[in-house]
Amino acid sequence: MKLETESSNLITHGVEHREELSMTTISCVDLFCGAGGLTHGLIKEGLPVVAGIDLDPACEFPYEANNPGRFIKRDVKDLTTDELAQLFGDAEIRVLAGCAPCQPFSTYAQRYESDGKEGKWGLLYHFARLAEATMPDIVTMENVPTVAKHVVFHDFVESLKHLGYKVWFDVVDSSQYGVPQMRRRMVLLASLHGQIEMIAPTHNKPITVKQAIGRLRAIRAGESAPRDKLHTSSSLTEKNLLRIMHSRPGGTWRDWPEDLVADCHKADTGRTYPGVYGRMEWDKPAPTMTTQCYGFGNGRFGHPEQHRAISLREAAILQSFPRNYKFVPKRGAVSFTVLGRLIGNAVPVELGRAIAKSINAHLASVKAQ
Repeated sequence: MKLETESSNLITHGVEHREELSMTTISCVDLFCGAGGLTHGLIKEGLPVVAGIDLDPACEFPYEANNPGRFIKRDVKDLTTDELAQLFGDAEIRVLAGCAPCQPFSTYAQRYESDGKEGKWGLLYHFARLAEATMPDIVTMENVPTVAKHVVFHDFVESLKHLGYKVWFDVVDSSQYGVPQMRRRMVLLASLHGQIEMIAPTHNKPITVKQAIGRLRAIRAGESAPRDKLHTSSSLTEKNLLRIMHSRPGGTWRDWPEDLVADCHKADTGRTYPGVYGRMEWDKPAPTMTTQCYGFGNGRFGHPEQHRAISLREAAILQSFPRNYKFVPKRGAVSFTVLGRLIGNAVPVELGRAIAKSINAHLASVKAQ
């Protein structure tokens, strides 16, 4: 069976302390896989991901073009436990991973509890349903920090504990694990084999914007690099071009001449939003990448020097995707809306690697007992 072959072979890709696990077959399934950020991080640390599942058809190309696992276009609500069990195959260690769409849990969500178990909130209940039926050895989840404020998250945790899992969760700073971005995320790890927790931070000093994207080719607003069509920047209106020319790294729209300040910012309700129309700073990590990180007016997404917003490639690199990660086919169209969604919603690859290292360390300690 193709999936079982991938499961047994991919474990040999690890290079650190995974040799002692090389005789153990491991199979991972990534729910809500998106463009493959978490999957890519797991694979880089030797954890074989046999399949990624997501409802968004735009995820298929980047997922399969960069990762050996298969992409399954499916709503997780419709995924049966038999299908998941078949994907795991006969692996000795099974890992169920996922990042349920975070919009319902973000501070911008307006309909917090109203979606109930049948709306987007219900996706975590389906995550729990699949875990209960298949009892994977390891369960891991990543989400926004505010998920912990809601009943659905605590129901998820309690369901795992009821099944016998030892559960650890906390908010981690992705910049402490090699992501060049200030991105705080809730990470959950659960194991049937004893206590498990996130490894200690791997980076004392965060990677800066300059270290991450400082060497990329200079481009103008609305321009694409000739050899990398993902290194493309959205166009700017004449007024926004003037605005970014008057913006300094780390500054705000308050630095502009009065005639460039937007009417909404002059109102009392707009004075408390200095973070929009801002430039990044070379010597600091980037702000949190969002699904609209390609727009100068959508946050502090202005390039530190060039008069433009960051490109899609720069956004992907700030999400710690490799420079050569493919998001569209050679002849495919570049859509800022679609790719912004895929990049902004992704689990940063380096955070995925840290999660994988935590799982590997746990499995090594279990095997040593």
